[in-house]
Amino acid sequence: MSSVLHAVVEPGFFSSTQVELAATIGGLVAMVASGVGVFTVIRAQAFAGEALGDIGAAGGSSAYLVSIPNLWGFLASTVVAAGAMELIGIQRARGRDLATGIVLGVGFGITALLLYLATTSNSTTGAPVVILFGSLFTISSSILPLVLVLAGITVAILLTLYRPLLLVSISPELAAARGIPVRLVGAAYLIALAVAVALAAETIGAILSTALLVGPAAAALRLTRRPQAAALAAAGIGLGCTWLGMLLAWDSYYWPPNGHGWPVSFFVVTLVLLAYLASGLGRRTRRRRGKA
Repeated sequence: MSSVLHAVVEPGFFSSTQVELAATIGGLVAMVASGVGVFTVIRAQAFAGEALGDIGAAGGSSAYLVSIPNLWGFLASTVVAAGAMELIGIQRARGRDLATGIVLGVGFGITALLLYLATTSNSTTGAPVVILFGSLFTISSSILPLVLVLAGITVAILLTLYRPLLLVSISPELAAARGIPVRLVGAAYLIALAVAVALAAETIGAILSTALLVGPAAAALRLTRRPQAAALAAAGIGLGCTWLGMLLAWDSYYWPPNGHGWPVSFFVVTLVLLAYLASGLGRRTRRRRGKA
C-alpha cells in the first residue's frame, strides 16, 4: 500500500503542515457550501450564487487594500449584496433575477476599481489571481477559527430552518398559506448562502466559488431526490473533489513545466464537472434497469 501511494503521490504531501491546514479548511468549506448548494439548486438560485461570488471579489479586493484577511472582505460584500437583493425583490422569481442582475453589475464595477487600486498601490500582480481564483495552499492558519465559526453558523441556520425552508423552496404559496413567514425564511437562507459563497471564495476564488456551491449539489440531486440524502451526498462529492484536487495540484509541481504547478481551483472545478457528468450516466443506467 505504501509503495502504491509513493507511486501516485509526490513526496511531502502527507507530511506538510500547510497541506493539512488546506485539507481541513478546504474540506470543511466544501461540505458546507455543497450542503447549502442543495437548496440553491432546489430554489433555482444558481444565478444568485454566481452573482454573490463575483461581488465577493470586490470585498476581497478591499480587504487586500487595507491589509486584512480576504475572508473578511468576502464575507462583508456577500452579506451586503444578499441584503440588497432581498430589498430589491428577491421573493419572486422575476424579482430575483432583476435584483441579482442589478447588484451584479454594480459589483463588477466596484471589483474592477478595487483590483486596479490593489495592483497599482502595492506593486504586485498576484492579488487579482488570489482573489479571483484562490490559493488554497497559501491560506493562513489565523483564519481557521473564523472559518469554523462561519461554517457553524451556516449549518445552524440550515438545521433550524430545514422544514420551513424546504416548503418555501418547493411551494411559496403553500408555505404562506400555512403561516410560514416566506420572506423571513428566504432572507435567512440568503444569509447562509452569502456566508457559504464567502467561504468558497476564500478557498477556490470568487469567480469559481459557484462551481463548489452548485456542482456537487446538482450531481447529488441527480442521484437522489430526498433533500437530506442529497445534502449528505453533495457534501461527500464536494469533499472528495476538493481533496483530490489538492492532491493533483501538489503532483502538478512535478509536471512540465517543472516547478510551476497548476492551481488547485482548476482541478476542483474540473472534478466537480466530471462528478456531475458521471451522475447523469448513473441516473440513465438506473432508468434503463428499471425499464428492463
